[in-house]
Amino acid sequence: MSGRHDAASADAERLIEARFRIEHPDFALDLDLRLPGRGITALFGPSGSGKTSCLRCFAGLEQPREGYLRVNGELWQDSARGHFLAPHRRALGYVFQDANLFPHLSVRGNLEFGLKRIPAAQRRVQLEQAAELLGIAALLQRMPERLSGGERQRVGIARALLTSPRLLLMDEPLASLDHKRKQEVLPYLERLHQELEIPILYVSHAPDEVARLADHLVVLEQGRVLASGPLKETLLRHDLPFILEDDAEAVVEGRVSDYDPAYQLLSIRLGGGDARLQLTHGPLPTGKAVRIKVKARDVSLSLHRAEGTSLLNLLPARVEHWLALEDQGQMLVNLRVGDERLIARITRFSFDKLGIHPQQALWLQIKSVSLLASD
Repeated sequence: MSGRHDAASADAERLIEARFRIEHPDFALDLDLRLPGRGITALFGPSGSGKTSCLRCFAGLEQPREGYLRVNGELWQDSARGHFLAPHRRALGYVFQDANLFPHLSVRGNLEFGLKRIPAAQRRVQLEQAAELLGIAALLQRMPERLSGGERQRVGIARALLTSPRLLLMDEPLASLDHKRKQEVLPYLERLHQELEIPILYVSHAPDEVARLADHLVVLEQGRVLASGPLKETLLRHDLPFILEDDAEAVVEGRVSDYDPAYQLLSIRLGGGDARLQLTHGPLPTGKAVRIKVKARDVSLSLHRAEGTSLLNLLPARVEHWLALEDQGQMLVNLRVGDERLIARITRFSFDKLGIHPQQALWLQIKSVSLLASD
């Protein structure tokens, strides 16, 4: 009994609580957040919404008149009690758009700079571990001038990890990279998510990065929290702007169930049932967890399972609710497939013709799906 109680207490401590209120002549920040103490939380919003200001408050680089911050049980700030932990005393790592490596030091020298900040007895991440996680073990003797943009950013992330942070802040770490270099770095960010317990606050204005990496999503607008919640549920909320975009999408998760080498077809079994998605892809190990995005415009609905079609993905689903886009003559229909949720964008005419109602059984016809991530 006590073991279960201890485990519950430990889970309760895995929480980040933050309240910041700042007023500038041209900008105000007013946030009240309760975030998971593990995994990746994405801060998302347009330029000027307060994403970087929020990170600066977490880092202690900006001290709000009203502020409170507790990270997994450790109190870093409480203005009501006059408590403020200086930035250099906060156990955090900070990764910026530019890696800001020391040009006169080798990769190893840059990493050792981060490591030396932490007494040996308090180090939770070792140099070799960080180098392996970020795939830079072969680069340790190189000077920064001989690194690509993606390699430089991976070294910068590794250096931040070597401060053994209890919280990792990442401010648009891929914004300065081209598409190819971004694709080079993203798998390593996924590895951090999988292999380390360090919570990450990840600022981005790129929807694909957020969909691929985040567990929790905070949407900011003009210095305020528009929404905060698990990624998959938050993306489909009808009161948020994502759902109204032409490229509105759902994110679903599953596990690899089969691979057909003759057709290069990967089969993914979705959570909570026997439904499967198929897509052309290289082989992945059976049982591997993957994340997939499905755009609303690529989903059509039918009363019966289609026969003789070129579409690979035909899934049984149930209607949950819908939203009318009156000015477009369209409907957004939220659907459940097992434990996963999808969304379809259809015409109002089709909606009425199908007689759509709550809990109605329908068949989804999915034109295309995209693999986002594989943990």
